[in-house]
Amino acid sequence: MTQLLYNLNEMQKDAVLTNQGPVLVLAGAGSGKTKALTTRIAYLIQEKGISPWNILAVTFTNKAANEMKSRILEMLGRADDDSAIPNVGTFHSICVRILRKHIHELGYDNSFVIYDTTDQQILMKRVLEELQLDAKQFNPKAILNFISNAKNQLIGPNKYYQFVNNYFTEKVEKAYKVYQRELQKNNALDFDDIIMKTVELFRTNTEILDKYQEQFKFISVDEYQDTNHAQYVLTNLLAEKYRNLCVIGDSDQSIYSFRGANIQNILDFEKDYPDAKVILLEQNYRSTQLILDAAHAIIEKNTRRKEKKLWTEQAHGSKIIVKELYNERQEGEYIAEEIIQSLKNNISENYNDFVVLYRTNAQSRVIEEAMLRFSIPYKIIGGIKFYERKEIKDIISYLRAIQNPNDSISLLRIINTPARKIGKKTVDTIQNYAIRNSTTFWQALEQIDQIEAIRGAKNKALEDFKALISELQVKNRENAVGPLIKHVLELTGYKKFVDDGSVEGESRMQNIHELISVASKYNKLDPGESLSIFLEEISLITDLDNLDQSDNAVTLMTIHSAKGLEFKNVFIAGLEDGIFPHSRSLLEREELEEERRLMYVAVTRAMEKLYLLHAANRMLYGESQANPPSQFIIDIPEELIERYSPRMHQQISETKLIPDESPHLENSDGFYEEPVYNPDQELKEGDRVHHTSFGEGTIISIRGGVATICFKSKKHGIKKLALSIAPLKKL
Repeated sequence: MTQLLYNLNEMQKDAVLTNQGPVLVLAGAGSGKTKALTTRIAYLIQEKGISPWNILAVTFTNKAANEMKSRILEMLGRADDDSAIPNVGTFHSICVRILRKHIHELGYDNSFVIYDTTDQQILMKRVLEELQLDAKQFNPKAILNFISNAKNQLIGPNKYYQFVNNYFTEKVEKAYKVYQRELQKNNALDFDDIIMKTVELFRTNTEILDKYQEQFKFISVDEYQDTNHAQYVLTNLLAEKYRNLCVIGDSDQSIYSFRGANIQNILDFEKDYPDAKVILLEQNYRSTQLILDAAHAIIEKNTRRKEKKLWTEQAHGSKIIVKELYNERQEGEYIAEEIIQSLKNNISENYNDFVVLYRTNAQSRVIEEAMLRFSIPYKIIGGIKFYERKEIKDIISYLRAIQNPNDSISLLRIINTPARKIGKKTVDTIQNYAIRNSTTFWQALEQIDQIEAIRGAKNKALEDFKALISELQVKNRENAVGPLIKHVLELTGYKKFVDDGSVEGESRMQNIHELISVASKYNKLDPGESLSIFLEEISLITDLDNLDQSDNAVTLMTIHSAKGLEFKNVFIAGLEDGIFPHSRSLLEREELEEERRLMYVAVTRAMEKLYLLHAANRMLYGESQANPPSQFIIDIPEELIERYSPRMHQQISETKLIPDESPHLENSDGFYEEPVYNPDQELKEGDRVHHTSFGEGTIISIRGGVATICFKSKKHGIKKLALSIAPLKKL
């Protein structure tokens, strides 16, 4: 037996050795599916002699793809041999590679850019203006959501009329046509176009399809339950010729229907491929048996699923703690206190052993406040993303304009940033000229002498801007992307614009230096290609790709963001009917089944200890709610849980903690009180303050009772603190 098969259980071995024809691997949470999938690919290369070039493996995050590549090379003992790397990536990254070579067949230039959600909204607002539709009445986000759903179903703008059934969708149809026209004019794709255009390419050009069918003779798709219709069609087009398709997934973890994911894809795999072999991975390597039993009790009530029951050789484990709190504030305090007590009693070693999961982002605020009050380090997944910061967006817009001047959205962002005396009226004049003459903004700039309204100083400012972009394009032909960014900073004046001597300016420059650090890994590539690949890869980054679980901090995140992760201790907050399960699902069976799958995902993140929390009263979305405990708690057999009433929390709250670990102050009665901001301090911007945990700092700004403070310690940096609760003292 080959060494690759050591340490695999019998079902994992079966998944590895079944490498011809269609295969469905139903892999339960924590069942080692990544191990089975990577071993399967390594086995094809090492034992079957299949060229890595002929293998395609699709994952759902860049992080998972990179991890898979490194695992495969490690198994093959070829860690430094790039030629041994198979084609591994997300649906979008694989499709972008294909489109970079062939999209000219669809009337685009191969140097296309990819618009993010902000770019899409800016473009849609312009579309609505052209159609003379009020953006307040027709929300750009809502229209884009309808268009995204259409693209995920492979419904183009010329076929959307079939789905018009009311006044709003009538306007969506018109907006869709203009939006798609403008995208193509800007030589841009949005995220949904990437797959739809690849399918269109394959359907309209059989030679190109055949080329990739010949290349990708062995295909694996991870998380198959999360595929949408477009991904499903793409997969089957590629697998049609050789039918060596292995899909891995779990119908019990299909939780992204709001993104267009269709659980029916995995449920119907055996109908699509009647000769498919089905393999169940049911042995769990993550959780205790008690947690697995609770998860099964919840999920078995669903009807749309493939039956399986997880088991483990691990110990039975601690009972699940079900805790009722008075309100959401006490819920946050309880979480904080449990974390502190666990660390104090050596039950857990690090803050990163804990995660707090919630159904909606709105629940995070009060939990975050509790972390601040108790001086517990934490990180929120889903806050302002690095690539959405203004200074980063500005630099990336410069880079995109250098690569593709026809990208009007990027040009409009940077044309007067920093200020170049090119005002809105001038920009509007050029835009109107571009619309009248069916050109891009850049093409209108090149014809600036023909626009009578622009003369003198205005004309010179625009000529200088054109010369600047041209000069940067020369720099791109001479430099890799890291040095190019430095040229952008100097030649545009952006460095001087940002680095204005303020603490906030220093923070922005630090972010730009971080961008240069990210770009440096592309510096070995040829000039031009370096920028192209850099822009392509950062456009496909997701929030979870940047999650570093080695940071010693408690993680706060929505359950949707937690899929694929694991933590020793898991708190699930807000388990009340109407919150989780969500109120929308209570009348729709299919939606309730998805909520139940979401609960299953949340429970199976826990390795050792699980807390299920619900409150008698909760203030959420500005309203006070008094909802019954979640039906998901009721689904769990009583012998698996340990219940605590609100009164029992008082005993925990009154337990003395080590003074320097606790944010409370002891009063004469022996109880602890929270330190609160004293309004008599009259804190203002520029004041120096002291925080009990973060030390000395300077207030950068105060907005709505929240202070942005830059602390002297590089470890803590810049933080936003609620003045009503932060233990601050004016110096």
